[in-house]
Amino acid sequence: MTTDLERRIAQARGAEPADLVLRGGKVLDLVTGDLLSGDVAICGARIVGICADYDGAQVLDVSGLILVPGFIDTHLHIESSLVTPLEFDRCVLPRGVTTAICDPHEIANVIGAEGIRYFQRASEATLMDIRVQLSSCVPSTHMETAGARLDADYLAALRGHGSGLGLAEFMNYPGVIAGDPDVLAKLRLFQGGHIDGHCPLLSGKDLNAYVAAGIRTEHEATSADEAREKLQKGMRVLIREGSVSKDLHALQPLLTERTAPYMCLCTDDRNPLDIAEHGHLDYMIRELIRLGTPPLAAYRAASLSAAEAFGLKDRGLIAPGLRADIVAIDSLEGCHAQTVICGGRVVDDAAFAARPDVAPVGRQSVHAPALTPDDFRARANREQTDVIGIRPGQILTDHVHETIAITDGDKPPDAARDLVRIAVVERHGINGNIATGFVRGFGLQRGAIAATVCHDHHNIVCVGMDYDDMALAATRLGQIEGGFVVVDGGEVRAELPLPVAGLMSLAPFEQVRDRLKDLRAAARALGVTLEEPFLQLAFLALPVIPALKITDRGMVDVTRFELLP
Repeated sequence: MTTDLERRIAQARGAEPADLVLRGGKVLDLVTGDLLSGDVAICGARIVGICADYDGAQVLDVSGLILVPGFIDTHLHIESSLVTPLEFDRCVLPRGVTTAICDPHEIANVIGAEGIRYFQRASEATLMDIRVQLSSCVPSTHMETAGARLDADYLAALRGHGSGLGLAEFMNYPGVIAGDPDVLAKLRLFQGGHIDGHCPLLSGKDLNAYVAAGIRTEHEATSADEAREKLQKGMRVLIREGSVSKDLHALQPLLTERTAPYMCLCTDDRNPLDIAEHGHLDYMIRELIRLGTPPLAAYRAASLSAAEAFGLKDRGLIAPGLRADIVAIDSLEGCHAQTVICGGRVVDDAAFAARPDVAPVGRQSVHAPALTPDDFRARANREQTDVIGIRPGQILTDHVHETIAITDGDKPPDAARDLVRIAVVERHGINGNIATGFVRGFGLQRGAIAATVCHDHHNIVCVGMDYDDMALAATRLGQIEGGFVVVDGGEVRAELPLPVAGLMSLAPFEQVRDRLKDLRAAARALGVTLEEPFLQLAFLALPVIPALKITDRGMVDVTRFELLP
């Protein structure tokens, strides 16, 4: 009986026709930078021949196109695309993203290990190769209420699935540096394997300690100087360009042919509207080249460097023996995918239609307390006030101090000073906590916006100028199983239900994209000036990104890693 190995060798030699031949294109060699002529022969899921003439059972004409290795997103949370893994597959694979290295800690913070197993099952059904890292920080810190808690024993039980690569981003960097016993138990479990990093603004000896723990990647660098130090200390730097966290322009000068082997690309959090309007990794490549990055460096970061960083030795080049992940693009500068091959399969509607279904999980997960307008008052006895200052295009925030007069025991929001009420409501049915504070940077003039996409605990987060509208918006989220809501004058103006754990829609990504357009328009009608207010809102509750955040337990000074009194 002929084995797969024998078939590959025979087809590579031309002794028998290849299963699939790509004819007429030029192959970008990411080692030499040359454009190579000749057919590309594919047997099953693997490339078996290049730079020669081949016969094939199926021949695909790619004349005039350039063939590049499939793109690898090195760090993302698929939940933040607001669609299920199968819809994410259908959304970004046609753009050339053939591998996605995901951390399902959003859903894990809501429903625990069941959420990670859901992603593992989904990875068996998608056309693209979804790699499911095991979530290291559920919850991310001790300063929030999450829906689950995963310790080292839980993580050990989740190991062994074929999609696994290692431990996902270790956000509790203060715990690593301080040698917290629970943190060290997780790190020991993955010693010798891959551990993803997350250490914004960390430097000096503290960074040395973090890297010495065996942590190898970093996607939180927001300046070239920060990224350079992390490269110098042996970390692979992942350039991030999400819907909110936009670090590409800051880090682009650092990406050269010299540094490209140690730099990769990631999106972290990017929604279908941004993908439709701008793109995904394809956008990042275009923008890098437009800004002056050598094309060879950009394409290396998008594939070969990513494969090497994560130990994926079977991909990253168009070369014999490697996985047949190939993108046929119009030009190196344009990077518009015309045809995509993933694991040897031509990506088309028929291939997507043939995938098995994966049953959703996390339904009916919003269990918030009954809310009234009075719950959103900021009760206080001092006028000095800590305010979260938004930095547009970043998830870093400023710790601002303002004097706000007290009226009837409440410090009311003030549109003239852009001092907007923010509240976080515990929605897992654990303690009913409600915390309030102030945020500056939305530009909100009236109404309210609320969401259950609220990193990483995914409680209800709400901003508003009117307490009645805030109560209605937060209450409506429970009625639609979570999602996004915009309210003005006592009426719901736009909403997007996200019934899968309050994070993902069951609708096609095209419908989610259109709903996001409606939500964005409704938010702007309230005066919002942010380009992407909904994901920006979500990150205001993440207590592992400096400097000031809010959770259901109160305002968090992230620099000092403690709750404010």
